[in-house]
Amino acid sequence: MSSRTTRSTTLRARNLRKRPMTRSLQRRRRSRETSVGEESEEYQAMGDVQEGYNLRKTTRRRTASADDAMQQRLGGASVTASPSRKRRRMPADVNPVLQPIGRIGAKYLQEDLPDEVMLKIFSYLQENDLSRAGLVCKRFNNLANDTELWKNLVKEVFQYTQPLLHPAPRDFKFVQPHECDLANPWKESFKQLHRGYHVWKDHKKRFDSDTKGRKLKGRTIMCFDTIEQAYSHLESLEAEDHLLLVHEGTYVGEYLFIDMNISIIGAAPGDVVDKVVIERENESTVQFSEGARNAYVGYVTIKFSPDITSSVPHHRHYALEISDNCSPMVDHCRIKSTSVVGAAVCVSSQGADPIIKHCVIKDCENVGLYVTDYAQGVYEHNEISGNALAGIWVKNHANPIMRKNHIHHGRDVGVFTFDNGLGYFDSCNIHNNRIAGFEVKAGANPTVVNCEIHHGQTGGIYVHENGRGQFVDNKIHSNNFAGVWITSGSDPTIRKNEIYNGQQGGVYIFGDGKGLIELNNIHGNALAGIQIRTNSNPIVRHNKIHHGQHGGIYVHEKGKGLIEENEVYSNTLAGVWITTGSQPTLRRNRIHSGKQVGVYFYDNGHGKLEDNDIFNHLYSGVQIRTGSNPTITKNKIWGGQNGGILVYNSGLGVIEYNEIFDNAMAGIWIKTDSNPVLRHNKIHDGRDGGICIFNGGKGVLEENDIFRNAQAGVLISTQSHPVLRRNRIYDGQAAGVEITNNATASLEHNKIFNNKFGGLCLASGVNPTLKDNSIYGNHNAVEKAVAAGQCLYKISSYTSFPMHDFYRCKTCHTTERNAICVNCIKTCHQGHDVEFIRHDRFFCDCGAGTLNNQCRLQGEPTQDTDTLYDSAAPIESHTLRVN
Repeated sequence: MSSRTTRSTTLRARNLRKRPMTRSLQRRRRSRETSVGEESEEYQAMGDVQEGYNLRKTTRRRTASADDAMQQRLGGASVTASPSRKRRRMPADVNPVLQPIGRIGAKYLQEDLPDEVMLKIFSYLQENDLSRAGLVCKRFNNLANDTELWKNLVKEVFQYTQPLLHPAPRDFKFVQPHECDLANPWKESFKQLHRGYHVWKDHKKRFDSDTKGRKLKGRTIMCFDTIEQAYSHLESLEAEDHLLLVHEGTYVGEYLFIDMNISIIGAAPGDVVDKVVIERENESTVQFSEGARNAYVGYVTIKFSPDITSSVPHHRHYALEISDNCSPMVDHCRIKSTSVVGAAVCVSSQGADPIIKHCVIKDCENVGLYVTDYAQGVYEHNEISGNALAGIWVKNHANPIMRKNHIHHGRDVGVFTFDNGLGYFDSCNIHNNRIAGFEVKAGANPTVVNCEIHHGQTGGIYVHENGRGQFVDNKIHSNNFAGVWITSGSDPTIRKNEIYNGQQGGVYIFGDGKGLIELNNIHGNALAGIQIRTNSNPIVRHNKIHHGQHGGIYVHEKGKGLIEENEVYSNTLAGVWITTGSQPTLRRNRIHSGKQVGVYFYDNGHGKLEDNDIFNHLYSGVQIRTGSNPTITKNKIWGGQNGGILVYNSGLGVIEYNEIFDNAMAGIWIKTDSNPVLRHNKIHDGRDGGICIFNGGKGVLEENDIFRNAQAGVLISTQSHPVLRRNRIYDGQAAGVEITNNATASLEHNKIFNNKFGGLCLASGVNPTLKDNSIYGNHNAVEKAVAAGQCLYKISSYTSFPMHDFYRCKTCHTTERNAICVNCIKTCHQGHDVEFIRHDRFFCDCGAGTLNNQCRLQGEPTQDTDTLYDSAAPIESHTLRVN
């Protein structure tokens, strides 16, 4: 071919390429470029966008050269046709990039070849080529984004069997593909991780030789045999925030002192953490220090396994150590130390502020997590279990934030804060630890909120040796000993907790303990809900203490305390016990519905009972015995199935300004050498008597209002000798004052009026001292009934005991235990041999139907029921001391 012909052909081809595109072709090009625009952005992220554009330019050049060659083969005539000849217009559906031969191949690839075949072809491509293929056309773009293709690439390069996303610095998380919002999470995972360096030991077949390191075959991804090698290489680079992927294997003896921003993450199929292990035998396995502000370690096992046979001591004995001025993140790691000293994790020094989350610290031979020396940090969603000593230690002004950790089955205490340790513990689950779930000692002052502390083999919370702390909104339950122990000068705040189902007590305060016990719900414990002893002096207020298998509040052995505005109810034994020299103050409490006594003072129990509402107890509302000498003032004591207040067995006390009413038996009982002072009380509407004094009872009763009681306003019996001064006794359903059975009394300046059976009724042989009493306006119903010839049982039944003449019938063989009124003697026992016994208080047994002869003055006989006058003493029990 001549040079002229060659030049002509070349010029025609060049002119053809310079020919402007038609509007149709421009629209098709814009459409094609738009379809791959999104893919171009991904290339830019991977650094390959320029290569994609170069690929398209090269394709155009090669197609043009092929066209020139084809024209030469077809003959120069057609190529060198006259310039004036009109050129044929290209069809609108022809790709301008492709010339005749290329057009045929492109159409076959882009349109005719089945998807299955194309996917098989694409499966041989690596990530860069696959991304470039996606730029060719819309169909290629769809095929190149196939989920399975990218899944296989992720498995090949990273070994993951789930997509691992890395959307932000120090944020790595596995996702379930079917639950993910992304169209192709596998591709997104590759895109986010592709810049990383790899540590992949014993996989030489995957590498290309390189003088500066090794690369994965056909890729630019750098690989190293050891973590130390990779770290040294990255340390020599100027850039920061490196990503290092550590592949499956056990890396023993690696020295990892991290003082720069780097992310180290495990890479393995299945459970990554179990398959990537970093282990060391001397010194700490992984150390973070100053400079590691944004470092990250995740999805690996970190072990410290010292050689116990070695004679070389190790000075830094931690699996993970975080020191001053660094704040790394440790995520989804398993951390273990078999050293009998130190801890699995140690965070120390000011400025140490890590984030440790989703880690497992388990079965270590010492402490699990140790935070000390002003260190801080956030620790959340970790499992800490089975460690030989405490699961967590916080010491020496350290102030970590612990959230949603699971701390359990430790062989010692769950969490131990001491030596001025602080900390904020939120929503942790602490259970089944051998000692207390949470221990606070020696000036420590943690804050514990929304935690569940339960099933401890001893107690729940133990605060001692001047410990403090705030425990708020926690559930403390099912512990073998007390839910909360406070001792030896400690002063915590126990507030808004639920403390229940303990195998012993709820809150146990002893040995000079203090504390604010407030707004708690304490119930269902085997021993007392709150126990205060040995000079302890807490503030107990606004609590609900109920349904205990023992008592509500138990104060003994010189215990003190301010106990106010609590609700104490439905406990099996006494609502409040006060004994053995104790002197608490109980103020404005509601103590009710107990199965025994409301408040029980015994064995020199003292203190002050003020402004309380005490009601609906099975026994007395208040009992005082054996040398106890409380002050009981301004209380309401009512609705008891026994008496209101019972003072017996040498009990004392000052009882003043109380309102005592609606009790099934006497409002106040005084017996067996007891000697209280009763002043300014209102004792009324009792279903029995007002005040009953018998069996050697004494007492000073002055300026009380005693009214509307079913029995005598004041009954004095059996060698008793009280003093009554300036009392008003009125409107009773029986007598005002009755003195019987060898008792006596001093009555001075009393007003006794408007009582049904009389004002002052004295049995035979009774000679009280009377001075300036005003007795008037009483109804003398007994005298009226005798005058009317009625049986006195008619006006008394078996609930009242009118004082009148007492006879027995020798003919009917009655004894002194069978009283017969004078009218029954005259009518029912007319002509019998009868005997006058004495003038005393009783009801008529003839009218009650207890004798053989039927009463002629009374209708059908009525069965007698003796009234129980005494209360059973509460069962005593003592909380097991465990120090």
